[in-house]
Amino acid sequence: MAIDLAVVTVAAQGIRMLPLTKSQPREMLPVGRKPAVQYVVDELHQSGCRRLLFITGSDKSSIENHFSVNENLVGLLRETCREDYLAELDFERQDLDYFFTRQRRQLGLGHAVLCARPLVDQSHFVVALGDSIIGVGGHSDIVQRLMAEFESTQADAVIAIEPILAEHVEQSGIVVPKGVVAERFELADIVEKPIAADAPSNLAVAGRYVFSPRIFDHLARTQPGKDGQIQLSDAIKSLLADGGRVRGVLLREGEHRYDIGDFESYFRTFVEFALADPKYGPALTRHLEHHFRRQGG
Repeated sequence: MAIDLAVVTVAAQGIRMLPLTKSQPREMLPVGRKPAVQYVVDELHQSGCRRLLFITGSDKSSIENHFSVNENLVGLLRETCREDYLAELDFERQDLDYFFTRQRRQLGLGHAVLCARPLVDQSHFVVALGDSIIGVGGHSDIVQRLMAEFESTQADAVIAIEPILAEHVEQSGIVVPKGVVAERFELADIVEKPIAADAPSNLAVAGRYVFSPRIFDHLARTQPGKDGQIQLSDAIKSLLADGGRVRGVLLREGEHRYDIGDFESYFRTFVEFALADPKYGPALTRHLEHHFRRQGG
């Protein structure tokens, strides 16, 4: 049976981006001409997902508002002869069913996914991090490839993987490959945010997963780590130790993961997306070239 259910995690508080995230969810920050989470939803829609379950937190109501049909705004645009802008709201009418449930306590990504258990039940499902965009403009078929790998291998989990620089491994879940690393490969283990000197590889989890419901039993048994968070990587580690089969699929060239978890990554993401904009990118490029010439750069 085709997988059409995705869990989108949007509950994190965005502490590293204060004060910008004091009253605005990190996932709703603009990246180019869209909020970050809209790229994620567009990607899932294009991958065949039709039911989206958002795991939210406090002060996240703007996400639900964004994906609701705003008839008042539509009426205003028509009444004021600005129908050209209606195309920008086409995403409201995608053939998607939206569901929202709250992570009432901030106990980490693993706990957020566990909050989906009563609604997911025995279904296979995708997990997508709402603050991570794959590919410039969100153009990626990685979720489709994960689902195809999941179905063809009958794995318990399939994870998107991206090679990263050594200095970044302490910020990511790092996988241990079993055998040769190819476009698709078997996982032997996974380590959450290892010290760089102890990292088993430079292969990082890239914010997209496909799971069987077996993961929930392992999430329920996972204890909080030293930071008080229940980590999804620790539950995957438990699944592997219990004989579960976990596969990795490498991102292709150009499918870089854009994580807007801090200001440095957010600024770089926004600039790259803005430069790639077909309408405004060329003018912005000229502006930046002029700016650097003036600065003697």
